[in-house]
Amino acid sequence: MIDLKETNKKDPIKRNVENGLDNMKGCTPFDPPSVYEEENKPKIDFDSMPEALQELMKEHKVAVEKIEAFENALVEYKTSGYVLNPSINSTLSEFFKFYDNNLLVHNEKEDKALFPILNAKLLESGEHSIGENPKTASFNLFGLATRIKDPQSRMFICDTAYDTSREFTELLRLHIYREDYTLFPLAHKLISAEEFEEISKKQKRYK
Repeated sequence: MIDLKETNKKDPIKRNVENGLDNMKGCTPFDPPSVYEEENKPKIDFDSMPEALQELMKEHKVAVEKIEAFENALVEYKTSGYVLNPSINSTLSEFFKFYDNNLLVHNEKEDKALFPILNAKLLESGEHSIGENPKTASFNLFGLATRIKDPQSRMFICDTAYDTSREFTELLRLHIYREDYTLFPLAHKLISAEEFEEISKKQKRYK
């Protein structure tokens, strides 16, 4: 039985906030643990996946690229003393827009088209139901910080927003990883071709 909440307690993906992440060389701000390395990933035959799952996995790939760019911008923003230059501002703004216009739509597509059927199939087969998607309200903190005149208060808010945003992107990474390498293979196993055709039709409503 797969209990995602229990798995989270034992998961090899742990927070690396205390491990000097701002001084990494050639890595993303979250140095991916070994579980993320290609040679340690479960083998997934993408080409054999139904079209509905392929579409979601392609969107995940784009999301990971956006997350990596966002994380790099966060580190640059902090190391500069939270001085916002045009490059950092552009990257942060792009991620916020991507989150609102793409990730939320992606999550709705999963929630409305795939997960109801998958959840029923998991329960029928004795597996645990699907956990919730990660959510955040931390991004508004950066906007708040720009309006604070007191340097000490502004730094506190920026530090809080930085840490919260890093934790959030880590949750997103873990969420995507579990879907690609646990939930989607289970969906492929448990859901029929006819049911996937209906899922694909429903997914097309969310663009």
